[in-house]
Amino acid sequence: MKAWIIEKIIHISEEIEPLKLLELEEPEPAEDEIVIKVHACGICHTEIDEIEGRAKPSFFPIIPGHQIAGEVIKIGSEVKNFKIGDRAGAGWIYSSCEKCEYCKRGLENLCSKFKATGKDVHGGYAEYFKIKETFAFPLPQRFSYEEVAPLFCAGAIGYRSLKLANPRDEQNIGLIGFGASGHLVLKLIKALFPFSKVFVFARNSVQRKLALDLGAFWAGDIGDEPPQKIHCAIDTTPVWKPPLSVLKYLVPGGRLVINAIRKEDKDKDAFLNIDYARDLWMEKEIKTVANVTRKDIKEFLQLAETFNIKPEIEIYPFEKANQALKDIKNKKIKGAKVLKIV
Repeated sequence: MKAWIIEKIIHISEEIEPLKLLELEEPEPAEDEIVIKVHACGICHTEIDEIEGRAKPSFFPIIPGHQIAGEVIKIGSEVKNFKIGDRAGAGWIYSSCEKCEYCKRGLENLCSKFKATGKDVHGGYAEYFKIKETFAFPLPQRFSYEEVAPLFCAGAIGYRSLKLANPRDEQNIGLIGFGASGHLVLKLIKALFPFSKVFVFARNSVQRKLALDLGAFWAGDIGDEPPQKIHCAIDTTPVWKPPLSVLKYLVPGGRLVINAIRKEDKDKDAFLNIDYARDLWMEKEIKTVANVTRKDIKEFLQLAETFNIKPEIEIYPFEKANQALKDIKNKKIKGAKVLKIV
């Protein structure tokens, strides 16, 4: 099979192709696994973090990609929930121990043996992908492969962020950064909290226009002051200054949720500018998002199908994987990017 691999840690630039295309053996399923013929794989900023070493993969070479949608072509002897020809997909959560205190509570995202697709095991930038059936998901019928792929990460982790933000209808909700996850969270807010106002902070004027087109009450640049105070905010940026600058706009008891696998060090001195009385007092909270659970993915796929929440997508042919990553690196982002395999 054809597959894109990360060969080593490297800094992405216009002159350097970060991924290498190889011909590899097609995977065979274990007794409890399925093999998916990948039709589409969402493209995520996490792949850039893996390539550049901020979220270093467990081994090299590795196939990246964790937003996988395709068709089941092989099943193991003990597989019960999928048959050949079914549409199936997978997300960031590849496996967990299923035995620890966290797994027993449905919090496998906190399991010490959590394995991430495309980081700890081979992912979806390939023609085929295998996974245990208990960590795979049937695809909603109303969406194409390209439409459903980003729902597995940008959508599902965005949904987890919204649950952790814990808003109520009619409250003001802030979104800091407005890429693949942010625009899906906005659509979800409009469905679940129709009387809430959404305030979007984004550097890119194209993203701010998209936010307003999708129903945001206000869209401003990072650092702009919103016209009203915010009850909760979700941050999806890779740096520190944007979310920390929003703390002063939270109401008493407000919560900032940081949805990022890591943060860059280049502006970590922004912490030195935090004013306790202004930014944190009055029981304001900062909470992080760690990975995603199977329940998150299952629930979000159901919500997406019910409310027809589908991403704004930009499709790249399989051979343009490197260009897609360079475009994300250069902040050429509007909605979600998807690699079309078939």
